[in-house]
Amino acid sequence: MKAVIQGRYGGPEILELQDVEQPAIGSDEVLVRVRAASVNAADWIKLTGKPYLVRPLFGLVRPKQRIAGAAMAGEVAAVGAAVTGFAPGDEVYGEISGAFAEYAKVRSDEIARKPRNLSFEEAAALPVAGTTALQGLRDKGHVKPGDAVLVNGASGGVGSLAVQIAKALGATVTGVCSTAKVDLVRSIGADHVIDYRTDDFTKGDRRYDVILDLAGNRSLGDCLRVMNPDGVFVSSVGKSENAWLGVMPRLIGLRLGARRHTQTVSILVAHPSSADLDALTGFAEAGQLRAVIDRTYPLDETAEALRLFGSGRVQGKVGLAV
Repeated sequence: MKAVIQGRYGGPEILELQDVEQPAIGSDEVLVRVRAASVNAADWIKLTGKPYLVRPLFGLVRPKQRIAGAAMAGEVAAVGAAVTGFAPGDEVYGEISGAFAEYAKVRSDEIARKPRNLSFEEAAALPVAGTTALQGLRDKGHVKPGDAVLVNGASGGVGSLAVQIAKALGATVTGVCSTAKVDLVRSIGADHVIDYRTDDFTKGDRRYDVILDLAGNRSLGDCLRVMNPDGVFVSSVGKSENAWLGVMPRLIGLRLGARRHTQTVSILVAHPSSADLDALTGFAEAGQLRAVIDRTYPLDETAEALRLFGSGRVQGKVGLAV
């Protein structure tokens, strides 16, 4: 089978499309014929090996997992002897290791049935970004009908899904993005859109029950100033140019700063969940959730897909057709 191989750390140019053996599955595993995949922040971190602080997770000298990719959608090709929930031909999606390949193996409890109304490319955009948005809003933010929710970074892969999920949960949603992406954020259901190039949401008159901060470009104190006293600030910490420590300094700052305020400050670290994939499927099939895909590349242009992702100029997700 064809697979995108990463033998060392570096830039997109180090990725190679190679012929490798098809993975053998265990009794509790499923072999999936991958039809589409998506690029996620974890793929960029694994590619570059930065921040260096995370290398023990991926491999100190070189990546432990040679096949790149973390999210896919496809068809079940075979099932292990102990698998009862899936059969060959089922359309599935999920967060797995080695998604940038024609075939991938995964435990049966790590995938779910693909939304029937979404294409493989659309479904592949949901597993990582969608579960992150859902866990941030539902589990950390405890969003309920009538809440005022602000999503900072509303046009990205997680943010574009977060806007829609917050609406599905019954919230009034404000999305923060750049000038070029205002129309996109409005089109996916945001009630209010703030262009951060011309307006600072931390100086506005609106007050919020939940802020989902995916950008990390405003101080905690500034954000809490526009929140209700019992509000919840949820942070994915955001990006960092610190090659060694990454977001750790900001994480420590959030932890320390939280002690001085009445609002709840919560750090978002998402985890794979087939139950949450089922929840995303429910939103999608109810017409409440769609993937925003900036561009889709063929598998042999994975390096270009990562290059676009790394540029930071993406609206929604970058996809791969396998």
